[in-house]
Amino acid sequence: MERLIVNYASREKRFASIRNKHVDKIVFDRPEHRSLVGNIYLGTITKVLPGMNAAFIDIGIGKNAYLHRNVLPSFVSSQEKGKNISSFVHQGERMLVQVDKDATGTKGPKVTGIIEIPGKHLIYIPNGHFTAVSKKITDDEKKNELKLLGNHMKAEQEGIIFRTSSGDAAESVILDEFNHLRLKYDKLQQKTGEIKKPGLLFQKDQFSEMVAEEASKMNMGEVIVDDLSLKKKLDTSLNVKVTYYNGKENVFSAFKVEHEIDKALKHVVWLDNGAYLIFDETEALTIIDVNTGKYSGKADYQETVFKTNELAAKEIIRQLRLRDIGGIVLIDFIDMKQEQDKEKIQKTIEQELARDEKRTKIVGWTKLGIMQLTRKRTKAAISETMQAKCPVCHGTGRILSPETIAFRLERELLEHRHSEYEAVLVETTKEVQEVLLGPNQTYKETLEDLLHFKIYFSILPSIEHYYVLAQFGAEQEILVKAGETSHD
Repeated sequence: MERLIVNYASREKRFASIRNKHVDKIVFDRPEHRSLVGNIYLGTITKVLPGMNAAFIDIGIGKNAYLHRNVLPSFVSSQEKGKNISSFVHQGERMLVQVDKDATGTKGPKVTGIIEIPGKHLIYIPNGHFTAVSKKITDDEKKNELKLLGNHMKAEQEGIIFRTSSGDAAESVILDEFNHLRLKYDKLQQKTGEIKKPGLLFQKDQFSEMVAEEASKMNMGEVIVDDLSLKKKLDTSLNVKVTYYNGKENVFSAFKVEHEIDKALKHVVWLDNGAYLIFDETEALTIIDVNTGKYSGKADYQETVFKTNELAAKEIIRQLRLRDIGGIVLIDFIDMKQEQDKEKIQKTIEQELARDEKRTKIVGWTKLGIMQLTRKRTKAAISETMQAKCPVCHGTGRILSPETIAFRLERELLEHRHSEYEAVLVETTKEVQEVLLGPNQTYKETLEDLLHFKIYFSILPSIEHYYVLAQFGAEQEILVKAGETSHD
């Protein structure tokens, strides 16, 4: 039984795909994190990089986008493929581009000059120079028929991709749609003359499209939505049952999806047998560590290891989809002595990846027994969407210890020894004070003798250990400032 749970009734729109009672995929759509993929912009080239055969282009979103030479219409139509990008674009040039990949981390979005205008049966590519038919149309006669039709309809520089539904569409319907998409592009071209600054020309209603596309993959099942207008829209385009949910509890909570989101943000993922996975996501790559945990197995150790790794492989691929992790992925499975066990684990990964929409490449095992794979990154992972970097550790997971801060404080105090001041007021944390003065303040007298002035403290609670030399002066003045009656 397959279910698609759609939470459309609030500003953050979400849907979750449930297969075999497990959440297999979650998609978020927030106003501030809305995917730009498919949007068309008028941009201005700000910098050309001949060495990289690329350019940066201002599309009016704050971050400059990245544009490669190979996706420039002028390059595609050129007979001289050996020339670098400087032969095809120049700084200050205005051009239409379409977002191919969202911004991630510090990188801006990736764009293409080969514009695609999607329709129900066709994708129109004004500068495509080719005709293609969906691989899902397996009838060779029908493929040839569509290719002939496409070549007849389009001009030489244009491109057409026939979608799967075109196999059942009448020729007149296809021709009407082609003319409509061509006219749509012409209107975009006209708008470029009306806009002076870089900016958005066309924005996709991506969320509704994604829901419809996800639902179309369901062989049987149910789509549950919490918005009547979306239900009506989906009713006209889907073959599966669409149900309206009107309960008071949020639809994600009602169908136990909220709990899965919380799990997808955790560092540790427990497996059913008591073993667990540790996920470490960085901007460059993701490292996943497999641990036996509480699982000891009923047979020999190697069988226990294999069973744990097999279960982990299945859950890891599910988590990659669920967390939408992209880029380089390194999996540190528990060490397996037999090569045939490694081959079986790799086969399991291949089988699980067969259902993954994102292009994934299995690189294989390293000499240290780490599985390497790459997964195409088209948007930010769920962790980047839902979480912000810690303002204390800045995403590292670590802060400076009280010992480190205390010894820094001691060194700075020693720089002021033999000064004309009688005392100093130090603002710091209790932990730093305890390290500086030693157990039971045994080092306090020694330190003050070295400095030739007294030390008073203003203790403030803080998650991050720190110190400030707040004030130097006469001892009585500092004593009053510190609000103390002794040297403690």
